[in-house]
Amino acid sequence: MAQRVIVVTGAGGLGLAIARRLGSGRRLFMAEFSDQALDNARTSLRDSGYDVECHLVDVSNYQAVEDFARLAAAAGPLESIVHTAGVGVAGAAMGPRKTYEINLLGTANVVDAFLPFATRGTSLVCIASLAGHSTSLSQELERHLATAPRDQLLFHEELDVDAASPMQSYGIAKRGNQLRVAAAASSWGAKGARINSVSPGLIYTPMGQRELEGSSAAQIQATISTSPMQRIGTPDDVGSVVAFLCGPESSYITGTDILIDGGVLSAQFWPHSNLGTVE
Repeated sequence: MAQRVIVVTGAGGLGLAIARRLGSGRRLFMAEFSDQALDNARTSLRDSGYDVECHLVDVSNYQAVEDFARLAAAAGPLESIVHTAGVGVAGAAMGPRKTYEINLLGTANVVDAFLPFATRGTSLVCIASLAGHSTSLSQELERHLATAPRDQLLFHEELDVDAASPMQSYGIAKRGNQLRVAAAASSWGAKGARINSVSPGLIYTPMGQRELEGSSAAQIQATISTSPMQRIGTPDDVGSVVAFLCGPESSYITGTDILIDGGVLSAQFWPHSNLGTVE
């Protein structure tokens, strides 16, 4: 019997935690743009006994993603694909165009490139963000983000690819991830496969730490202190939900997004609510 394959894009804190969570007893393929992050992940996983193969992949390049998908699928049936590769708000300071290429187009590339290799039972989970839930877009732009062909995805005047702020471009890209996943559910379902996204809030990873040290640090701390859970999330908090979406317990869940934010969004809508309390 062919060994089943787990694919993880992104070898940062979240990607590595998910690889550890899902990769035991499986053939693990990891993709990453950074040589150093990839080397660190390879060493860490192999030293822990994982059967892992690591490849340098730029997710904004469709051909590179397709080649990686074909390579992984040749090793055995694709059980789960988890797309964590991307840049945070701090990384979005490199400019809106690059942010869109990595976070928005990169996700579309993964969704499209792995579809031909999906089989019955395959599950794809894409990492979106709480920022996607906090971003309000026109119906026209939402439809474009959900359904535009890959080669047209970055061509819409509301994307403002040359002048959008880091927070704007990050939020739009992550909302686009949620929409793209939802729109792809039917095509993945035709293969007997499922596709979902998860939207973490602030998670304690190297990327999350950079956000805490950035210009929005005070605002982030205030948000955490007024949220129901009053803490930062951990990679395992996200990994547990991803594992659920990749497993048989979620066999009737597809085309949706699960918010993992410790109640931050609910507190924004219902601050200091005393509903249900007994005096």
